[in-house]
Amino acid sequence: MTILLTILHVIASLFLILVVLLQQGKGGGMGALGGAAAQQVFGGGGAGNLLTRLTTAFAAIFMLTSMSLAYIASAGDTKLKARPASATAPLPTFSLSAVPPPPPTPTPSAPENAPAPSGAPSAP
Repeated sequence: MTILLTILHVIASLFLILVVLLQQGKGGGMGALGGAAAQQVFGGGGAGNLLTRLTTAFAAIFMLTSMSLAYIASAGDTKLKARPASATAPLPTFSLSAVPPPPPTPTPSAPENAPAPSGAPSAP
């Protein structure tokens, strides 16, 4: 059902784009490319009415399929929320006490026979 609605939605959106681009606007625009051909095919005065009706029909189909797909998508979320909490797997927990402490760093010690630093006073 969802796949059928998605296909219908894509087709309706493509036809809606096509019908809107075929309409001749006040300034010409994209309708100037196919405007003369549309008048020859549909007749002189009938092109405006037919394109307006097609735009309305495809816009209605587009909105209905959009709302239907949104409802179907949100209905799946309510089923997920209705699932009991015990059915979900518990998340793993980690304890900090299980982590071994870092090894101690050795402290450098001065050698016993080393001369005193040059800046230190000497003992008399």
